[in-house]
Amino acid sequence: MMQSSLFGANAASSAHLPLATRMRPRMLEEYVGQQHLLGEGMPLRRAIEQGTLGSVILWAPPGCGKTSLAYLIAHYTNAYVESHSAVAIGVAEIRKVAERARQRLQATGQPTLLLLDEIHHFTRTQQDSLLGYLEDGTFTLVGATTENPFLILSNALLSRARVLTLQPLTDDEIRLLIERALSDAERGLGGRGLRIEPDALQHLIRCANGDARLALNVLETAALQTPDGGVIALPLIEQLLQKPMLRYDQQGDYHYDTISAFIKSVRGSDPDAALHYLARMLVAGEDPRFIVRRLLILASEDIGNANPTALVLTAAGAQAVERVGMPEAQIILGHLTTYLACSPKSNASYLAIKRALDDVRTKPLTPIPMHLRNAPHSGMRELGYAEGYKYPHDDPRGWVEQQYLPEGDWSVPYYQPTPHGAEAKIRIRGREAE
Repeated sequence: MMQSSLFGANAASSAHLPLATRMRPRMLEEYVGQQHLLGEGMPLRRAIEQGTLGSVILWAPPGCGKTSLAYLIAHYTNAYVESHSAVAIGVAEIRKVAERARQRLQATGQPTLLLLDEIHHFTRTQQDSLLGYLEDGTFTLVGATTENPFLILSNALLSRARVLTLQPLTDDEIRLLIERALSDAERGLGGRGLRIEPDALQHLIRCANGDARLALNVLETAALQTPDGGVIALPLIEQLLQKPMLRYDQQGDYHYDTISAFIKSVRGSDPDAALHYLARMLVAGEDPRFIVRRLLILASEDIGNANPTALVLTAAGAQAVERVGMPEAQIILGHLTTYLACSPKSNASYLAIKRALDDVRTKPLTPIPMHLRNAPHSGMRELGYAEGYKYPHDDPRGWVEQQYLPEGDWSVPYYQPTPHGAEAKIRIRGREAE
């Protein structure tokens, strides 16, 4: 069980604690991230500073600052923290926490904050055991979870504890935490004069993927293997993370070479090569929305009517990538990549619109045929608008022979269906129409 006295621990007494624990913020000004909730002047920040926040559920991926925020909430209310994991505590232990909280309040006037990690593991019975204590103010609850609380926690508990959604830390925020840990002589590694190579720092930030605890744990392990005044090098970080650094600048040549190889592999119907380049981009931190936009273009340009479902599926996949987010979005991208790579290919639609655009841009535009013009007014019909138009649905074949193109020296046929996939049927139908 951890207590709020952690904030008052001096360097000597806290030296045995992990770096990530030692570097926890002592004031809101030191807290990194979650500006959508804790930015200057935000209502939530004011509520914490005034000690009026009440019970909350913190929903976030690992390493986003849930525990740090819980201790800050306790700090501003001068509360004693009882920290427990929902995996290891039951109803009987909750009663003991409540009894200690009552005795503490009576003896010292100090309130109690129950920090309950992994609260999604609590059964409904265990959740119900908290309700009465939250109602009468025996203790304040801060529950932490990586799972969607709206799907797991009871409505009764959710009505007594506000859900706060935390976001993964940005690369710049992870960078700030690493640099702070290296320079802080009181709680961090500042007394050792360590530096980190720029490539090693970049690799650590990228692999942390928004997880501050992971970044600081790896940094601490690397520091233990580096002499005072030394430099933490890339090979050491790669070894600790068990991930080689991919040289991938999202504005550089390698970025464009990789996406080019990826698209050409899908176009060339090689799913293995396409997946290889997709994996390179994902591991290097490429924006999945950039990848799926390129796949949307490919679905029309390189597949088209050979498999009309390709564009539909890719559009649905793009929406799913937006909704799900990383890292699960990589599954959707893999699904799309293999499907598109294995689809029959045709660029006939792409070439068709290209030919039509070239004609319209370079040749004189002759009048639209009179029988195709709109005639909403009788006066226009008297001028010959829509006269002679044949309605295709009146013919048993569903089409009629009539002139649709305006007069001119056009580079037709624009659309020349291939014999591939579903486009083969369009090709046959076109020949029958001839």
